[in-house]
Amino acid sequence: MNKGNATSKGLLTGSLLTAIAATASLPQLVHAHGYVSDPPSRAYACKLGLNQQCGAAQYEPQSVGEITKGFPVGGPVDGKLASGGNPSRPDFAPLDEQSASRWHLTPITSRDIAFDWYYTVGHPATKFEYFITKAGWNPNEPLSRAAFELTPFCFVDGKGEKPGHGDQEGPAREKHHCTLPADRNGQHVILGIWTVDDTANAFHNVMDVDIQIEGGTPEWPRVGNITPHRDLRQGDKVKARAFIGTTESAQHSVSISIDNAQDGIGGNWSHKLAKHINETQPLVKAGQVDAQGNIRPVVGANLIFAKAASGVTSYQLDFETKPIDDAYLHLHGIKPEYVLKEGQGTIDFSVMTNRKLQVTSQLFDQQNQQVGHTSQLVDASTAPVALEASSRAGKHLLKVVGVDGDKRVVLQEEREVSLLDAGNTEHDYVFPQSIETYKAGTLVLQGKTGEVFECKPFPVEGWCRIYSPNANQYEPGVGSHWQDAWIKH
Repeated sequence: MNKGNATSKGLLTGSLLTAIAATASLPQLVHAHGYVSDPPSRAYACKLGLNQQCGAAQYEPQSVGEITKGFPVGGPVDGKLASGGNPSRPDFAPLDEQSASRWHLTPITSRDIAFDWYYTVGHPATKFEYFITKAGWNPNEPLSRAAFELTPFCFVDGKGEKPGHGDQEGPAREKHHCTLPADRNGQHVILGIWTVDDTANAFHNVMDVDIQIEGGTPEWPRVGNITPHRDLRQGDKVKARAFIGTTESAQHSVSISIDNAQDGIGGNWSHKLAKHINETQPLVKAGQVDAQGNIRPVVGANLIFAKAASGVTSYQLDFETKPIDDAYLHLHGIKPEYVLKEGQGTIDFSVMTNRKLQVTSQLFDQQNQQVGHTSQLVDASTAPVALEASSRAGKHLLKVVGVDGDKRVVLQEEREVSLLDAGNTEHDYVFPQSIETYKAGTLVLQGKTGEVFECKPFPVEGWCRIYSPNANQYEPGVGSHWQDAWIKH
């Protein structure tokens, strides 16, 4: 295995590359053969349920991306790098949709990364190559060669050998150990290519990642990112919210307004915000680190650094956008408490909107770390939301954002909820879930106390089904007459 940077001679520029790739003859494609399983390829993340509305890719991730070898001169045409552009498989086209919020991002917490493949047919391999998007790339534009570094950051010699266990379906014999470029942080796409030795094809898999790696220097440790995921409009505002632990620091938080259309371009507002941080915060700096170690704002993605004396531990970007006519997004059924069982739980509620919106729900723990995430399309209706969380008991922040087709935030709302630990205690329902079915012997978990109660037998079992916010006298462990209906376990 050969790890590290590979050299590339005579690389052609974007438009010419596209023309060559578009006119290349397409050989007869054979049956599907493999995919990157870790970090999951975009298609495999569809199969895992992390991505939605993927088309046929969710059923056969091993079929995605097979097309002529030779990237960047050959291979898929621009705009179809994710699907492969195989004309016989137009049902893979949804994978080519591209925006900052379209796909699940796999967190990457180390620059030393191991790529793992899964093979349904382990054809002999000529080589494996891994390409990454440039610093400051625009995640809201279709994936093209212009977005990627055209020299792979990692190269593995396939030696003409089968990378799996012979002809048997299964995982690779070994992972590919690579090192991510030192200047990449935040949202990126990695293109992994398996060039087959005994056909004219290669398999192209894209991976959507969020590189979350500490950077900076001992004097200026990194505490956040300014990633220009989307363009904004005149009148919008962006705020870099500073946190000291779990408490927001108004002193170190900085906001800017979008004064004109030029300001609203993603790279421009990122530069403006970074510059304003540097002008107003003596203990905080934003920008990219140059060869001399200076931190300077750039047009594109910027990083945020803070001296220890500031106390700042993290930053979070918030967007305040101008309302769009009468569009709305309402939240219903959010409970003050939810229950964890063995560290896992579901935050369920519903959203109602009169527009077609991409609704993203995130849950953050007391250290401001994301412990749950889900995103779904809601088309002028009421829809249930079930956010799967993995965390510990304690107070959490639920953040719900609705974004329209123009990437405009229609609503951004935060609610505080508490997660309670149910331990290993058995129960049938979390009160008042399915209250109409309660009968003698039904076991319910009271989320407010973490205790389990059993419904008493006839003739008082009917009282177990009496509950409303204005009539809670029989609410287990809480109501004034709960002991008339329930037995505490």
